[in-house]
Amino acid sequence: MTAKTYELRTFGCQMNVHDSERMAGLLEEAGYVRAPEEAEAADVVVFNTCAVRENADNRLYGNLGQLAPKKAARPGMQIAVGGCLAQKDRETIVRRAPWVDVVFGTHNVGKLPVLLERARIEQEAQVEIAESLEAFPSTLPTRRESPYAAWVSISVGCNNTCTFCIVPQLRGKEKDRRPGDILAEVEALVAEGVSEITLLGQNVNAYGSDIGDRQAFGKLLRACGQIEGLERVRFTSPHPRDFTDDVIAAMAETPNVMPQLHMPLQSGSSRVLKAMRRSYRQERFLGIIEKVRAAIPDAAISTDIIVGFPGETEEDFAETLHVVREARFAQAFTFQYSKRPGTPAAEMDGQLPKAVVQERYERLVALQEEISWEENKKQVGRTLEVMVAEGGGRKDDLTRRLSGRAPDNRLVHFARPEEPVRPGDVASVCVSYAAPHHLLAESAPLAVRRTRAGDAWERQQEGAAQRETSGVMLGLPTVGVPEQPPAPAGGGCTAC
Repeated sequence: MTAKTYELRTFGCQMNVHDSERMAGLLEEAGYVRAPEEAEAADVVVFNTCAVRENADNRLYGNLGQLAPKKAARPGMQIAVGGCLAQKDRETIVRRAPWVDVVFGTHNVGKLPVLLERARIEQEAQVEIAESLEAFPSTLPTRRESPYAAWVSISVGCNNTCTFCIVPQLRGKEKDRRPGDILAEVEALVAEGVSEITLLGQNVNAYGSDIGDRQAFGKLLRACGQIEGLERVRFTSPHPRDFTDDVIAAMAETPNVMPQLHMPLQSGSSRVLKAMRRSYRQERFLGIIEKVRAAIPDAAISTDIIVGFPGETEEDFAETLHVVREARFAQAFTFQYSKRPGTPAAEMDGQLPKAVVQERYERLVALQEEISWEENKKQVGRTLEVMVAEGGGRKDDLTRRLSGRAPDNRLVHFARPEEPVRPGDVASVCVSYAAPHHLLAESAPLAVRRTRAGDAWERQQEGAAQRETSGVMLGLPTVGVPEQPPAPAGGGCTAC
């Protein structure tokens, strides 16, 4: 009997990416196999949705509309919709797209295979939306996209009340995992060959408030530093309100915590920050940046910025440009404000014309591009330790270039050496050229260090080849490094 195939389509932040890994793990445990990329349609198509991005609902219903005739022509095909938009819209999805079989919320990931089976037996749509988390989702099986890098959730939910964000309504209140459970998961991942982990939370550095320890996040970073074989630790996204000196010290003093920080700004205007209900002001934000740079001089700092929040004046926008100049971000995820139903900001006076927002957005992007390029040029001549991934820059370069991330998460393309290099291995490269969004090492690596992570990648490829030979096509993903990493989760909220 041929196993049923599945396809996962993920929208939104890193939290959603990690949730999709759990969905894949659950489906494969239930006997499904991943559909090959060239397949016209899988037996089960799952949408993991985002309710924060602009036009999220139009995007979903457009995709569902495209699938309707395929489902009609293919008896037994099923469609499931989960994630934040499912949590928000609930029965609306089935009403607008009655060919959908399953709708499940952010707290119901573990029920996906059961709901699919129930819909198949009962021949009617199943809608299940829990209002709160019953069991921490990291206990679920996971099919990771990478054998050498992994997400590790340390908390879920958010206690903030930012006026532009609907995430707390969809993800619930902050709930922390026990430190021992987190470290046990990290140790298990390292034993499997993972060498880089990213700690995830909607408000990651608020970790500890739920368990009664305000310094728990700094302690967790230091504890990760004690795990043998764990080479790189990252985290996203912190909130300026909760960014304390003990966390900065833990970052600076723990060698495997990478010199990288994503710190959402949202606006440089203290007046706008107050209207956003962000619990910090410009001076506080710049003070954190100053302390981080003093403790970690080589840190690359990125951010989120919203342009055109209701009531934003030209003077307010000038304050944002001022902070961008002072902070000198390596990268900024910039967003034009747009109304989100259910948020206080959607009902505020002073909604700005699209043309005004667009003009300011273009000025901000131009300034940040200039700063990113200037900051990247400072890397020319430096030797960087790059964790290797497959792929190069342009498609016609794939045979002669490899790519990877430096410790500070900058994207680096480098010449392919003669000896085989595996994703997960570490190459020492000398940077010869800088662009705004990447670095280039035109010469072959000075050295390549084979790693347990590379061994794990090799085992994955061997397993995939064996399954293909036996007639089971899993469609394992190509491991690659995008030109721009997924938009961050957490304090940015617009990126959630």
